[in-house]
Amino acid sequence: MRYERLGGSGLEVSSVVVGCMSFGEPSRGPHPWSLALDDARPLVRQAIEAGITTFDTANVYSDGTSEEITGKLLGEFATRDEVVIATKVHGRMGPGPKGAGLSRAAILTQVDASLRRLGTDYIDLYQIHRYDPNVPIEETMEALHDVVRAGKVRYLGASSMWTWQFVQAQYVADLNGWTRFVSMQNQYNLIMREEEREMLPFCLDQGVGVLPWSPLARGRLTRDWDATTRRTETDEFGSRLYRQAEESDRRIVETVATIAAERGVSRAQVALAWLFHQSPVTAPIVGATRPEHLADAVAAVELHLDESELHRLEEHYVPRSPEGF
Repeated sequence: MRYERLGGSGLEVSSVVVGCMSFGEPSRGPHPWSLALDDARPLVRQAIEAGITTFDTANVYSDGTSEEITGKLLGEFATRDEVVIATKVHGRMGPGPKGAGLSRAAILTQVDASLRRLGTDYIDLYQIHRYDPNVPIEETMEALHDVVRAGKVRYLGASSMWTWQFVQAQYVADLNGWTRFVSMQNQYNLIMREEEREMLPFCLDQGVGVLPWSPLARGRLTRDWDATTRRTETDEFGSRLYRQAEESDRRIVETVATIAAERGVSRAQVALAWLFHQSPVTAPIVGATRPEHLADAVAAVELHLDESELHRLEEHYVPRSPEGF
């Protein structure tokens, strides 16, 4: 395993981040394919033993049970200072004005709730899950700064939004002497590369780390184009993604399969290795429900693709509208 500084910050993260949306009570929330505590336990142990130190969850995943499972299992297999815990705030967690969004009231309420579920005194990376157009950005950034000053959070991150919104947030933080975002968690993979236009160059210029979500395009890059899984049949959010350029995407998926066969490795390793070749990327967030998912992610860190292979993987991409905001 390799380790990287998260952008220009001093926070060190593993080159693979475990996406903990895969962990949670299947009966809670919209993810019936998620793994309950006992099923998640061997995967967290495998990740720790492989040298992965960084785990990403969110308050809304499986109605808070992802945070509970993540915190409990990290407590079993690691000491607190050995791991980096990232979670998020924005989605609806309860009724009323404090139950969702990025108001001061919501942030101060939800950070304490996340700390309780995670069973920790502090969150290493606290991320806004989306932009909130209903709250002044000054209110959001000051509240986030205050939770850092209070010692509840060490670093701040953001997730999918328009680049102008991210620039606005960073400008407001700089103008007022508040804490900046050190990371951007956005959708980036071989069949969704629109972030290359503005967001990734901005992050590279500003020293912001990039933690791509859906690095395997909800698994589309790892299987035949028409194949389905239990998750694809029940993933309401995922069903809205990757529907704009099916012929182009099919050819990309086929190229991943061809190169994987030539190399004698899995398709997941090829798709993840491509991300590791992209200079703005710090570490992809990889969801795992089986041991081979983690094994492929770890192996991909050391898989070097040559210029010809990179060209073949990229040549069929066609522009499309950004999605997932």
